[in-house]
Amino acid sequence: MRADTALGTAWRCLRCGDFVLDVPTSTGPADEAPRPPRGKALRSRLIMRLLAVERVFRFFLVALGAFAVWKFSNSQHALQDLFERNLTIFKPAAQHYGYDLDNSSVVTTIRKLFTYKASTLDAAAAALGVYALIEAIEAVGLWLAKRWGEYFAAVATALFLPVEIYELSEHATKFKIATFALNVLAVLYLLLTKRLFGLRGGGLAYEAQLNSESLLAEMLPERELGVPEPAGLKPDTITVPTALPEPTTVLSGPARGSSAQALAPDPVEPAPGIVEA
Repeated sequence: MRADTALGTAWRCLRCGDFVLDVPTSTGPADEAPRPPRGKALRSRLIMRLLAVERVFRFFLVALGAFAVWKFSNSQHALQDLFERNLTIFKPAAQHYGYDLDNSSVVTTIRKLFTYKASTLDAAAAALGVYALIEAIEAVGLWLAKRWGEYFAAVATALFLPVEIYELSEHATKFKIATFALNVLAVLYLLLTKRLFGLRGGGLAYEAQLNSESLLAEMLPERELGVPEPAGLKPDTITVPTALPEPTTVLSGPARGSSAQALAPDPVEPAPGIVEA
C-alpha cells in the first residue's frame, strides 16, 4: 500500500503500519503479499520460538545421553574394570569416615548398569536417539511457526506425559515437577490458542483471526467476492491525489474505502422536478 506525497512515494509497513519513503524491493498483487504477524500473532510467534529453544536444549541433552549409553555399551567391561580399580582407592578414606562404599546406593546403581547386556544398552541408546530426533523436529516446526509443527509438538508432548507422571510417582523432584508443568501448559496452549483438532472453530477460525489483524484484511475480502474496485484506483495500491507533508495523517485509517472517498466527487443533488431512477 502506497501514497504519493510531496516528499515522494510512501510505502506502508505491513507489520507496524508506519509509512516509509523508500524504493520497494519487490511488487505484486495484494492477495499474494506476505502477512507479517502482528498483535497476538506476533506474541504467539515469540512464545513458539521460546518453546523451540527449550526443545533444542532437550535435543542436545538427550542426544548426549544416547551417545553416552552407546559408548558405554561398546566399552562396558573396560569401564567396569576401571571403576572397580578406582573404587578400591577411595575405600580406605570412606571407611575412615564410616561410609560403606560397597553398599551405597550410587555404587549399587553403577554396578547394576554393568550387568546389563550390550544389546539392551544399544536398544536404550536407539530409543534415546529417536527421542532426540522428535525434539529436533518439534524445535524446527515451532521455530518456523508451521501448522504441522504445532500439531506435531502437541501430539508428541502429550504422548510423553504418562511417562513423566510415572517418573513423578517413582521419585518426584523439583526439576521433574517443573518440566511436567511446562509440558502440560505447552499442550494446553497449543490446543487452545492454535485451535488444533477443531477446537474453537479449528483451522478456519485460526486463519480468520490471523487475517483480521493483517493490514490487508480490509481490502482482500472485497476482491475475493468480486466487488469492483473504484475507477482510477489500482487494486494493490492506495493513492492520495493531493501532496501532503505528512502522509500518515491521510492513510492512518482503514485501507478500504479511504482512497475511494478521497477521489470520489461530491454528490450532486437532483434538480427540482426530476425523478432520479
